[in-house]
Amino acid sequence: MSGPLENRYTRLVGIDHPVVQEGLGPYRTPKIAAAVSEAGGLGTVSMPGMPEDLGVGSRTFLSHIEECASLTDKPFAVNIPVGVDRNGEVVAFTDVYIHAVLAARAADAGLAAQLKVMTTSAGFPGPYLGMIKDAGMVHQHKVGSTRQAVKAAEAGVDVVIAAGFEMGGHAPAAGVHTYVLVPSVTEAVDVPVLLTGGARDGRGLAAALCMGADGVALGTRFILTMENVDWHPAYLNALLAAKEGDDVAFDGVYGPCRGLRNPASEALLAAQNSADADPTALIRHKIESMQRAQLEGDTEHGLVMTGQVAGAIRDLVSVADLVPGMVDEARAVLDKLSRGFA
Repeated sequence: MSGPLENRYTRLVGIDHPVVQEGLGPYRTPKIAAAVSEAGGLGTVSMPGMPEDLGVGSRTFLSHIEECASLTDKPFAVNIPVGVDRNGEVVAFTDVYIHAVLAARAADAGLAAQLKVMTTSAGFPGPYLGMIKDAGMVHQHKVGSTRQAVKAAEAGVDVVIAAGFEMGGHAPAAGVHTYVLVPSVTEAVDVPVLLTGGARDGRGLAAALCMGADGVALGTRFILTMENVDWHPAYLNALLAAKEGDDVAFDGVYGPCRGLRNPASEALLAAQNSADADPTALIRHKIESMQRAQLEGDTEHGLVMTGQVAGAIRDLVSVADLVPGMVDEARAVLDKLSRGFA
């Protein structure tokens, strides 16, 4: 294995390689996050869902953060979606979780030294920009369009994550795919940019760098790793069995979602087109359905979130091998291309 692949992004967040684990809420991710950080990338502890008692949700979230911190001494991130209601107001869980994370860091200098990054997604994080910056955290924000990227950068976020529509879980409403979106975003902003959506190996990292990005964020590939022991094996097996075209996009909690086509997603597609559907009940059903697939392994009646890249992944790998292996492969690809065109 070769040494670190350093650039302005790795120096900003204090990691060896520009390889990031995507937020994977509402699922349990402290072990995956710790493994990615230990391997030289940036792991992410995901928000645990939206229980009716957000105090319970906060305690669960903080326990996941503490678990990750106990498994690595390297930097890691948290991901908190910025949900908004029909009136454009930030929903309660976002506010509760962000304040809980900031309070935990303020109370524990050791945790603050590790939990260096907050990633926001879904809605615009305007109300929280100042408090995240004042806390000394690196603020990453996920966008699905060049317009959103410019807005986020001008507002003061430190890193933009450009999300192509092929990504899993909550996909951008703009519907722009990675190959089109990332070069446009990197041309439009001066802050570091990460590519997310479709990457699975060093070739994807090399391609991202060629498009002007500073690194990649991966979700589905990190789900399908040996260190992911908290997810039901049936969930992982369903992704490994997926073929091209087995995924479908449907209305999620904050916008479009991508997952496997199964009875659960088919029923949801029918329900969301019904004039009699209760929006609040549908949101609750979606989150519970996602967690049922992950925790219980019900991949028929639970929503199985995944990116399109699942159709190209056929095995479980070790995070400890995957992250540095991606860097080695990216270096080899770029070196081969440079020699080939010399």
